[in-house]
Amino acid sequence: MTDKPRVVVVDDDDSVRRALERLLRSVGYDVELFGSSRAFVERGEYERADCLVLDVRMPGQSGLDVQRLLISAGHDVPIIFMTGHGDIPMAAQALKAGAVDILAKPFDDGIFLKAVEQCVAKSRRRRA
Repeated sequence: MTDKPRVVVVDDDDSVRRALERLLRSVGYDVELFGSSRAFVERGEYERADCLVLDVRMPGQSGLDVQRLLISAGHDVPIIFMTGHGDIPMAAQALKAGAVDILAKPFDDGIFLKAVEQCVAKSRRRRA
């Protein structure tokens, strides 16, 4: 069992997943990747994540669908949304439901890592 914070990345774009994996591992995070919302939901180990990074638009279940599913099931996983096609109503919905941040692709690595730090801190407070 690792004591490193675990960041889960769910995005249907393999190049995005791999780039985020390299970045996150380079600063010491444990990373788990999923190519679809369905694969993540079927895994069912939501509470193992200190930070969940979700693409908003994916085939099948969207990132917002996953957020609603987690909330309705009583899971409080800190979420960062990524989107290449965001709009204000979508962002407002995600933030009102508790998302830590919403980042427009492409985003600055430093801004992303700061959002991940906020998620991990929120997760650690929740577990304390």
